[in-house]
Amino acid sequence: MTKRAPVDDIDESTLEITEAKDHAAGVPAVLVSLQRAYAQMGAARTVSTLARLNQRHGFDCPGCAWPETPGHRKPAEFCENGAKAVAEEATLRTVTPEFFAQHSVDDLAGKTDYWLGQQGRITHPMVLWAGGSHYEPISWDAAFELIADELRALPSPDDAVFYTSGRTSNEAAFLYQLLIRSYGTNNMPDCSNMCHESSGSALIDAIGIGKGSVSVPDLEQADLILIAGQNPGTNHPRMLSTLEKAKHNGAKIIAINPLPEAGLRRFKDPQKVNGVLGHGVDIADEFLQIRLGGDMALFQGLGRLLLEAEDAAPGTVVDRAFVDQHCAGFDEYEKHIRAVDLDVVLEATGLTEQQLRDTAADLIASKGTVICWAMGLTQHTHAVATIGEAVNLLLVRGMIGKPGAGVCPVRGHSNVQGDRTMGIWEKMPEWFLAALDTEFGITSPRRHGYDTVEAIRAMRDGRASFFMGMGGNFVSATPDTAATEAALRNCTMTVQVSTKLNRSHVVHGRTALILPTLGRTDLDVQASGKQMVSVEDSMSMVHLSRGRLHPVSEHLRSEVAIVCGLARALFGPDHQVRWTAFEGNYDLIRDSIARVVPGCEDYNTRVRRPDGFQLPHPPRDAREFTTSTGKANFSVNPLEWVPTPPGRVILQTLRSHDQYNTTIYGLDDRYRGVSNGRKVIFLHPEDIVELGFADGDLVDLVSEWTAADGTVEERRVHDFRIVPYSTPRGNAAAYYPETNPLVPLDHVAAKSNTPVSKAITVRLEKSGSV
Repeated sequence: MTKRAPVDDIDESTLEITEAKDHAAGVPAVLVSLQRAYAQMGAARTVSTLARLNQRHGFDCPGCAWPETPGHRKPAEFCENGAKAVAEEATLRTVTPEFFAQHSVDDLAGKTDYWLGQQGRITHPMVLWAGGSHYEPISWDAAFELIADELRALPSPDDAVFYTSGRTSNEAAFLYQLLIRSYGTNNMPDCSNMCHESSGSALIDAIGIGKGSVSVPDLEQADLILIAGQNPGTNHPRMLSTLEKAKHNGAKIIAINPLPEAGLRRFKDPQKVNGVLGHGVDIADEFLQIRLGGDMALFQGLGRLLLEAEDAAPGTVVDRAFVDQHCAGFDEYEKHIRAVDLDVVLEATGLTEQQLRDTAADLIASKGTVICWAMGLTQHTHAVATIGEAVNLLLVRGMIGKPGAGVCPVRGHSNVQGDRTMGIWEKMPEWFLAALDTEFGITSPRRHGYDTVEAIRAMRDGRASFFMGMGGNFVSATPDTAATEAALRNCTMTVQVSTKLNRSHVVHGRTALILPTLGRTDLDVQASGKQMVSVEDSMSMVHLSRGRLHPVSEHLRSEVAIVCGLARALFGPDHQVRWTAFEGNYDLIRDSIARVVPGCEDYNTRVRRPDGFQLPHPPRDAREFTTSTGKANFSVNPLEWVPTPPGRVILQTLRSHDQYNTTIYGLDDRYRGVSNGRKVIFLHPEDIVELGFADGDLVDLVSEWTAADGTVEERRVHDFRIVPYSTPRGNAAAYYPETNPLVPLDHVAAKSNTPVSKAITVRLEKSGSV
């Protein structure tokens, strides 16, 4: 097999802007998928790998967490971005000790995330010694002892921070949290803290469980689907096939988003004739182009219209039987929502009264309603309350615990939900900790640990000095890049468990280690033979994943093996947890999971079923609500929204179509008409003129945020090209991680502590003016 050279770095001067697309997928998606896969893997590896992607006896996509259709899978059960994710992981390019000898850390620090990721798979464990200029190879045993010595030397276990990305398998996540709690801390920030923590916070209060209540068949059977703050065409493309089937079955779909997204306009399924030769399928029947931060106002306005419709026709709108039997707080909600000012709702949303009334009529007519959302709702200061208002609408109509209805937070990374189920949370409840202690004879700490924002603050302030990342790219995923980088550089040691190079390897502590790990596509052989791992998708289905590719280096270890090797070095051979046995046979891990995690009983048998098994969800399964009241709770929330100050815009950060989370696959956002670059800001044409600029101007973006002491903090990024785009007046959009430096560390959502990346007050200044 031929190793293909990685690409050069980004030259933003070659950036080109063309017209945005009005549809997603189609033949171009197939061609791009094959081109990227061939460039990274070669022809034979491309065919053998993609044929196993998301198949029952294959491996789970390392991209998004959208579930497979139960009962039947297509021959090509993947999307364009899934193919890109696999190509990045199964690449033939390698980053060897010779590469690190040629490139100093300072040299690598001058490269973009895109360039770093394109170099290939890391082949050996590496160490950067204090004061050193280059990473050097280190043996696994020496690496584990070095880390263990550092952890034992800390004044307290709470001086250590252990991060987890959403790609970690259930087995690795379970052992990772077991190691961390055996060590004595709950400092377990994870990627959920930055995306769907607001969803979990709202749903736990409202229905008693922080997960969605619907399945793929529910979406396919729904009468009405509201999709708010989500871009499935790029972030969860396989969802479009589900929406296509829902449309075929008669569903009405309403898209609620500041930007028109190609996937919600029209979908051309490349596995169908009409997707290749025909028009495809129009997905959204209505597009509500809402202002950033206006969703809470929309849901409250709709609630008021539902109550008014109930007044006009008693007994036809409010599901009184459901509300009276299963809900608490309706009277307070009703009193509050009747006082909502519709004029304020229209101002906050930017919608017309007719759009509001038509949407209310759709809710009233529907016998089965699903509300889907993603980060467009979760990354606002009032995110938890906004999601609570969405749940309120469903409760009024009795749309929880019935076919074709419910809540659908669409989570991103492939096993981010499974990580939380397995105990990766800084605030795991007592029942979990007690079960863990009983199973292993340990004493888990009870004090809550640091989430992501608190972990950065702790490292910045000297309250934590050790950082370990189980996957992910912490530096590029987090807000306030300058603060995050300073926090990591303040550590005595940083450890990254990684498949490929990223920014977090060049922003490091005094001593830094890179531990190269197997990916989803890789064959994992341990003492008992070939191993399988399991993952949980967005809809609580747990299924197996089996890698088949021979690893690019004999020095790679699985995440499970890395956790167990570190545990043996840290705790010694007499520790009560059977680390060596777990490393050798993952079935033993699943047996312990079965005894600790409710719903995972008989794990090894059930997960080997063709489609795995579904975890219990009391509201969905039996309209049982394990909340403080024992019922589903209506929430009452003061109306909040995000006005645009004069001479400013409200900026949201987002992904391009050529990236997934912080991984940059390429430089083409095909759906938005951007190619050969990433530093753009999308603005309404009238705002461009009003602010004194023109199409194509280069500007600096300066965020303004008022801190707790009343001072206005400014953060700046340079040289972004203005692109006219369809967006509400006063709103703007730009890609992350390039705009993460603009997001203040302390600008967070109430209750969930999620960074507010969708509502940043920004002014524009001509580039070079400072």
